[in-house]
Amino acid sequence: MANIEIVETSLRDGNQCLWGATGIDTAKTLTIAPAMERAGYRAIDFTTSTHMGVAVRYKQEDPWERIREMARICRTTPLQFLSTGFRFISWETATPEFMELAFRTLATNGIRRFALADPMNDAASNVEVAKMVKRAGGDQVVGALVYTISPIHDDAHYAEAARVMAQSRDIDALYIKDPGGLLTSKRAATLIPAILAEIGDKPLELHNHCTIGLAEPACLEAADLGIAAVQCASGGAADGTSNPPIGRMIRNLRSLGHTVDVDDEAVEEVASYFTRLAEAEGYATGSPQPFDAAYFRHNLPGGMVGTMRRHLADQNAAHLEAAVIEEMGRVREELGWVIVMTPFAQMLQTQAMLNVTGKERWSIIPDEVIRFAIGKFGRPTQPVDPYVMDRIMAHPRTKQLEAETGMADLTTLRSRIGERLSDEEFLLRATMPEGQVEAMRKSGPAPRHYDPDTAPVMRLLRDVMARNDLADFAFEKDDLKIRLSA
Repeated sequence: MANIEIVETSLRDGNQCLWGATGIDTAKTLTIAPAMERAGYRAIDFTTSTHMGVAVRYKQEDPWERIREMARICRTTPLQFLSTGFRFISWETATPEFMELAFRTLATNGIRRFALADPMNDAASNVEVAKMVKRAGGDQVVGALVYTISPIHDDAHYAEAARVMAQSRDIDALYIKDPGGLLTSKRAATLIPAILAEIGDKPLELHNHCTIGLAEPACLEAADLGIAAVQCASGGAADGTSNPPIGRMIRNLRSLGHTVDVDDEAVEEVASYFTRLAEAEGYATGSPQPFDAAYFRHNLPGGMVGTMRRHLADQNAAHLEAAVIEEMGRVREELGWVIVMTPFAQMLQTQAMLNVTGKERWSIIPDEVIRFAIGKFGRPTQPVDPYVMDRIMAHPRTKQLEAETGMADLTTLRSRIGERLSDEEFLLRATMPEGQVEAMRKSGPAPRHYDPDTAPVMRLLRDVMARNDLADFAFEKDDLKIRLSA
């Protein structure tokens, strides 16, 4: 039996899977930070560039401030930043110099652990990015083996990728990243030994989702096979399309004879907080999911389910969810068994939506899908279907996109945006609309404290005070009595 560590995922992946990445703000983060620090987690899966963009766009909050304040509290627990490589906030592929500046600024502000998940499973690219992260001051680099199911993603594929990354002195650990929750116990029994045989003494972690009920059995099997850590969420931020619940995982691991060295009281405090937060804000909470074999075809990741539903609702097309999911499976195969993760998950969803609603399939092709097919995101693992490639190459936009030069060099961007700006402000202005950054700056420092027990009352009071058609208002609950008069 072994000591199994825990990586806590509520603030990043739980928030993304269940709450569309918009459920957490700075106050909600910092309020629970002391308990998360006491808990004894291996790391906290904290943020991505996407979540940093959400902080600016939807919360008018400075994401750098959030990182600094969290790092000030979590002095012994590493905060993790998840990167797909050469992309920061915007969809545009960034230059190496730009990405190194981004990694350096993240490290300076308090990010100590960097998880690298190349969307092509390009191990050599992860090795190059790891060098960049270490030069920029990152303490730890964890290389991802992004799990998916297809004719080309067999155990040998993952063992070879693991071998390449394990040989890098800049990659400290590896992890199986299963965004679709597709890893079965049976597959884990062959996959994990194949990977462990290639990585020597470097630890292997498992990150998976409960989307179709397979995550917890796979985690328990992985613990028996030699995994070093499992990545789980807490309370109301766990289960469903999110990650396995920490409390239940700890109990099951211990029941099977493993050791989980955490502060149980702090772990329970964190779980209770996220449950109370979800209840106070009316957020969806995860629950055990039924098995759905269809997921083995479309591979839709847990984090994408919530985002997809939000996008469909925004377009008044929620009723098309099942058709879009089915079409995603077809599009994925036609694009060469692309791995369904950011940014490709969004591309697949968009193309599937257009195929479902258009006059014919592939009659409309977004720029990002064209960029993928012509290699702007790297070489596709498998050739694109000839018919689809012909449609793409005949598209009027393809020649224009082939001629794209990409992001300007760092010196040019600095000159264009502002040479005297701090690195933090420069990175935001280089990747986000000016108006959104200005709105964030005008909002000032973010609140630092959140109380889920009083949040509904405070929200009600704000709504009442914003109205001009009420002359008198009274509220009473338990010992709390409030009366407002015009």
